[in-house]
Amino acid sequence: MVFSSLEFIYFFVPVFLLLYFLVPMGKRWNVTAANAVLFGGSLFFYASGEPYYVFLMLASILINYYFSYRIAGEKNLSLVGKRRRKRWFRIVVAFDLCMLFLFKYAFFFSHIINQLLFALGQWAGVELPYLPEVSLVNPVGISFYTFQMLSYVVDVYYRKYAPERNILCMGTYISMFPQLIAGPIVVYPEVREQLHERRVKAEDFDRGVKTFILGLGAKVLIANRIGLLWTELERLGYESISTPLAWMGSWAYSFQIYFDFYGYSLMAVGLGRMLGFRLPDNFRDPYVSRSATEFWRRWHITLGRWFKEYLYIPLGGSRKGLLRTLRNIFLVWLFTGLWHGADWNFLIWGMLFFVLLMVEKIFLGKCLKKLPVLSVPYMLLVIPLSWTVFALSDLKRLGIYFTRLFPFLPADYNSNVSRGDWLRYGQTYLLCFICAILLCIPPVKRLLSKVMRGVPGTILYLLIFFGSIYFLAQGLDNPFLYYRF
Repeated sequence: MVFSSLEFIYFFVPVFLLLYFLVPMGKRWNVTAANAVLFGGSLFFYASGEPYYVFLMLASILINYYFSYRIAGEKNLSLVGKRRRKRWFRIVVAFDLCMLFLFKYAFFFSHIINQLLFALGQWAGVELPYLPEVSLVNPVGISFYTFQMLSYVVDVYYRKYAPERNILCMGTYISMFPQLIAGPIVVYPEVREQLHERRVKAEDFDRGVKTFILGLGAKVLIANRIGLLWTELERLGYESISTPLAWMGSWAYSFQIYFDFYGYSLMAVGLGRMLGFRLPDNFRDPYVSRSATEFWRRWHITLGRWFKEYLYIPLGGSRKGLLRTLRNIFLVWLFTGLWHGADWNFLIWGMLFFVLLMVEKIFLGKCLKKLPVLSVPYMLLVIPLSWTVFALSDLKRLGIYFTRLFPFLPADYNSNVSRGDWLRYGQTYLLCFICAILLCIPPVKRLLSKVMRGVPGTILYLLIFFGSIYFLAQGLDNPFLYYRF
């Protein structure tokens, strides 16, 4: 079940909200009962798509709850007590990371090791034993909820706050369906008070509904529509597309992944607001960034924050000289690439941003500040090229696509390019590109936010909602791109 589906909008949400607001009613609204409904509804939501892996998530919640309680409960400050705390901490962190590795990365790394063993055996003239290549279905959202559990355990270990004693609150925090599948990555202090005491005011519910509608429109009316161009290019074959059409395709995917993930994040924030939670924003107009460094302060903000607080700073950050800083940033981007997927293109994508950020840190960033006019063409190259690497896991096809983006590169295939193809597709997708570009510009968004007030705004929200429903009813929907990460 996904947010942009008719069953979610017309079945799950009405039934869940009815239970959420009616079951806890008594003399006063009962937060414990509301948490129970939210926890049960979240498990049902997850089980509708992953019926077996819901038990894996429950086991993870119980294990993290138990060990965090043991870590915090160790009051003995002697050497023995410190060792016990560290042992509990290492056990639970190892469990979380092992679960993530087993389901998401085991096949990728075992395959690499087997290829190395095969090559070594060929060189040595012997037959070496291979590792079993275990291929498991990647549980939806495991990267997101694992990172939330890790942040919780780490903060408890360093005594930033006491562990949650109420296991229902702990389970609700991890499994809360608005942010369970694709974030934002919520750290415990952001929702701690709301788990124990919250009120849903009429204006909050109204704001939440409107935010959800905006996210639904971003996903269905923009991301899905403009993403059809990228799908058509895959069907045509990259060998047969012209250079202008290849650039159009890269930008189409860039807009698709932005409005897809931005739309999901808006829907998550809106649903959270409807339930009395203030979830963090995940985007801040990333496509107006003047550098790759600024881009990653604006894109997937909660993921960048997680790596900064739980990897970069513990490694020493930028406090111990240039070489250590380079090492720390390298590790952050190595794991950022791997976090998104177990494939070579994600590693290349992560290393690409590592190189860009290092070049900007050493000298290019100063040049862009002195000559800001250069930042526009610079980012017009960085954004589509980086997302093209991100999109294509087949490195051979990725190489072919780059020969179409840059036709002066040598190619080992025969192409039959239609020279006017970009005009034909440009006419078809012109309106999609115009809307996508305008909605990436902050002044335009601010103007629209003013227009969306009052009666005219209500009419526009209804048009967005029913327009989205129309396309969903026609079957014109795609799963959220970040579901696979």
